[in-house]
Amino acid sequence: MAIKQLRPISGKGFWLLIAALLVLGGLSFWGVRALLQTRQEQVAETPAPTPQRVQVAALGRVEPAGRVVDVVPPENGRLSRLDVAEGDTVQVKQILAYLDIYEVRRAERDYAASQLAEAEALLAAQTQAGAATIQEAATRVGQIDQPQLAAIEAQQKNIESLQADLQIATADLARFETLYADGAIALQERDQQRATVQRLQEQVLSAQARKQELTVARDRDLTNASAQVDSQVANLQLAQAQVTVDSAAQNLALAEARLEQTIVRAPSAGQILQIYAEPGEAVTTSNPILALGDTQQMYVVAEVYETDVSLVEPGQRASITSRNGAFSDVLTGTVEQVGLQIFKNDVLDDDPAANADARVVEVRIRVDQSDVIDQLTNLQVDVAIDVDA
Repeated sequence: MAIKQLRPISGKGFWLLIAALLVLGGLSFWGVRALLQTRQEQVAETPAPTPQRVQVAALGRVEPAGRVVDVVPPENGRLSRLDVAEGDTVQVKQILAYLDIYEVRRAERDYAASQLAEAEALLAAQTQAGAATIQEAATRVGQIDQPQLAAIEAQQKNIESLQADLQIATADLARFETLYADGAIALQERDQQRATVQRLQEQVLSAQARKQELTVARDRDLTNASAQVDSQVANLQLAQAQVTVDSAAQNLALAEARLEQTIVRAPSAGQILQIYAEPGEAVTTSNPILALGDTQQMYVVAEVYETDVSLVEPGQRASITSRNGAFSDVLTGTVEQVGLQIFKNDVLDDDPAANADARVVEVRIRVDQSDVIDQLTNLQVDVAIDVDA
């Protein structure tokens, strides 16, 4: 088969082909550019995902559990004696120091105690004497009551005996009257029986009068004796009231309180961190004489920016490092408390460009390795709180 030979393109056709290719290329270029621009606009309109925070970084300071306690004297004076040194461990209420007025106040306390002892002894003596007098008066009541009551009972028995004799004599008189009327007895016998009845009647009346006298005398004597008992009780109460035991006890309590004002005691258990005043120096209630802290458990107070504090909550773990090499290991801890107030930062960064007037929230972190930093109170540290977990 014979191959057909192509004819060469003429000059006019060639330039038409070139023009067509240029137009086609231009259209392709502008189409690709428009497509790329559209995709770039779509990418720009799609917001980039916000990176998730995994840690909150903050500066912090080391302090003991319960914070640092500045111990001040109870009243103004001069420091007489200091019984502790820096580094000593003390217990709650342990005596730390004395003021110079201590000896004077102790003498006042001893004097008030002696006054109270004298008042109590006097009260005891007066009470004992009064009780003896009351007992004597009460005994007199018994001495009056029993014998007179026995005499009254005996008189009552005598009356009953006389009344029985009178009853028999009266019956005999009635019988004698009948016999005399019948002429069986003489007048003399009847008169004798009448005399017997009259005598017994008089004896009964006399015995009854004597019983009444005894009863009246007994009541009068008992009343007088009881009045004496009441009088002695009243005298004892008056004597007891005149003894100033309560006043002496109050004076002693006041003296003891004044004495206690000259003693400086530990408000809590802990370690003496620093001593500010020495014996002989004047001290006031507005200036501490020493600093105390419970270094058995140390904390880090991290100053978290107010913009980050919403990410922090109790229970989160934290890492603690020292930028100045105070300790080499990375310490760990647990967020225990997130503060409720916003403060100006106290811990300043070494970087001159750092914000020196930041608004922060104090976050307390319980340190796991307290023994590493128990001698480094107020040390500046770097803190990283793991907020992602």
